[in-house]
Amino acid sequence: MSETTTAPASPATAAPDGSEARYAALADRFRPVFERIAEGTITREQDHVLPFEQIGWLKDSGFTTLRVPAEHGGDPVTHEHLFRLLIELAEADSNVSHLLRSHFAFVETIALQPRPFRDTWFPRVLAGEIFGNAATERGGNALGTTATRLSKHDGGWILNGAKYYTTGSIFADWVVVMASTEGIEGRQYAVVRADAAGVVIHDDWDGFGQPLTGTGTALFQNVPVEESNIIHRKVTSTLEPAFFQLVLLAVLAGIGRAALRDASALVSARTRTFNTGSGGLFRDDAQIQEHVGTLASKVYAAEAIVAAAARDLDAAVDPALGLDEEAAFLRAELGVEKAHVAVPPLILEATTALFDVTGASATSRGKSLDRHWRNARTVATHNPAIFKARAVGEFHVNGTIPTGLNSIGEATTTEKGNAPA
Repeated sequence: MSETTTAPASPATAAPDGSEARYAALADRFRPVFERIAEGTITREQDHVLPFEQIGWLKDSGFTTLRVPAEHGGDPVTHEHLFRLLIELAEADSNVSHLLRSHFAFVETIALQPRPFRDTWFPRVLAGEIFGNAATERGGNALGTTATRLSKHDGGWILNGAKYYTTGSIFADWVVVMASTEGIEGRQYAVVRADAAGVVIHDDWDGFGQPLTGTGTALFQNVPVEESNIIHRKVTSTLEPAFFQLVLLAVLAGIGRAALRDASALVSARTRTFNTGSGGLFRDDAQIQEHVGTLASKVYAAEAIVAAAARDLDAAVDPALGLDEEAAFLRAELGVEKAHVAVPPLILEATTALFDVTGASATSRGKSLDRHWRNARTVATHNPAIFKARAVGEFHVNGTIPTGLNSIGEATTTEKGNAPA
């Protein structure tokens, strides 16, 4: 894609509003939609009903447009406000919040492209179009590369390959596909229509959690790609890795809120008790109250950590701070990596503790309380936290700038050292 002399727009935080009044207004606007989504969560998960209708409600409400810059017709919110809303949405249905991860990430990518690209794609976001993801391959690609290829054909470009973990793509209008191109260093994004000839998306995710995110296989066979829809992927200094990871942490915090909600409701309504306890109602039992209080505190801490990391993203792109690329990357990446180490254990403990507020009745399939732990455990497996902890420690000890996650593939060396970007 040719460069222009027009400078990229600042991200949507160019007009920040961090006030609680602003967030309260946003929450009032979207909570009725979230509540409507929450109503059918258990049935959808038990019957494996993909939330196409619920995504439509969010599109109609304008939720998917929240980071479009004002100069392109949007009414942008800060990162902090977006991630707080994603937490509330995840409380309603963690699958729905999770599957929008790639959509919001691509909106951020659009903002960093030359003016002609922004003028093409932001109107599509405002029109309610959704963007999915096809980055990771199941195996066979060396770390830092991809087997999916862009190649010249009859004067144009075609895309061929297979992807897995294509979260959200089955709901999307467009799929952002990571590919390699012969003769071009690094990897590119090819943006293709989800309904284009040669594109096949399967709902074949077999994980025990987050079953309704559309995470599965996408196949691309001789899919035409317009040259203007190919983006060179810059991974060394953008906020993309931090943004992608923080969405997952927001989903975890939302799962925690749902576990707390259900634990509180169970205790409040329960009339059966045990002779080994106080003999009174669970809601009046000091030990049960303490247990719920501890669960609530862990959820509160996780949510506060996610909000703090989101403020680091806002700071990284705040023009008033004037951070250069490396400083901006460090501000965002380091904050999110610390959050990545801290948040998953809090939520996994909370979703386990949920079962201890009543007794064996909590394991009833009809209650579907196990979905909170299954979903949290599944989300927490993304991007191993042990590597984040090491990177954070290395920064604080040696000043080494962390590397954001940008590639998964077959090991290319047995030597100790940094993996290829």
